[in-house]
Amino acid sequence: MYLSEMMAKHPIVPFIREGDFAVRNPWILPERRLLDYLLVYFQEGECMFRVDDVDYEFRVGDFCLIQPSSLIRLEGRTNTITPFVHMDLFYDSYREERFPTKGGQIDLSAYAHLMQTKLNDLNGIQIPVKLRPKQPIALRDTFLRLVECWQYRDPLMQLRAQSLATEVILTILEDHTDLRTTEKAAPQPLNWITSFISFRLSEPLSIHEMARRAHLSPSRFSAKFREQFGTAPHQYLLNLRIHHARELLITSELRMNEIADYCGFADIHHFAKAFKKQVGIAPGAYRKMEKNIDVY
Repeated sequence: MYLSEMMAKHPIVPFIREGDFAVRNPWILPERRLLDYLLVYFQEGECMFRVDDVDYEFRVGDFCLIQPSSLIRLEGRTNTITPFVHMDLFYDSYREERFPTKGGQIDLSAYAHLMQTKLNDLNGIQIPVKLRPKQPIALRDTFLRLVECWQYRDPLMQLRAQSLATEVILTILEDHTDLRTTEKAAPQPLNWITSFISFRLSEPLSIHEMARRAHLSPSRFSAKFREQFGTAPHQYLLNLRIHHARELLITSELRMNEIADYCGFADIHHFAKAFKKQVGIAPGAYRKMEKNIDVY
């Protein structure tokens, strides 16, 4: 699956579950497996993290991103300060049930429905455990503000923390993945096109214009549109125009030529012909019939 397909189903909406400036003497957190994402910044000290049987050494200034389902063992070899957050990336209905796992929780089969999707399971994405930020100071500052904001329990500061989390995730994706190249091969969903069409009903909208906005050829766009919506683009557009015309005929006192304009028909004759073909009666007769219906 590509990132665009995943986001069509579950958009990236970071949700911080836990975060703090962890200040510890030399320490060890025993093996566990994660349900969510763990992002750590190494502000002071040295650590050794084992992630899926691979050892990673971390020193001051490093960043670590551990993805869901990873088996981890974390060790601080010196006194350390390691600001961290546990968070979800992708929105789903389980975010209130998901939790940071504890030592010994290795078999998570009972919680399989709570497992977040790994970024690295998506086509074209391979983000390392030890991050390589292009602007480490900027990422550090943003992340530390995130963790600081999370310490406050008022809604505005927590909203600010969630906003900063979005900025952090976007930076990580941009630093480690060429999404523009990756997504060129992805089957792009056309979910956005319905709003695009709805807001332009009064305009002379062509297949070529819709295809251009989708960065596809007209023939490819028409095929993908039919595959996703079950009808041709021009028929979908006509259906929307007729539906809007029916609403205006019932709820307004607009003249027929005005309704034709608002609904994107070339003239009143084109409007009347298209309306009668689809609805079965002329617009004027439809208005009279609907407005004469008694409501009990």
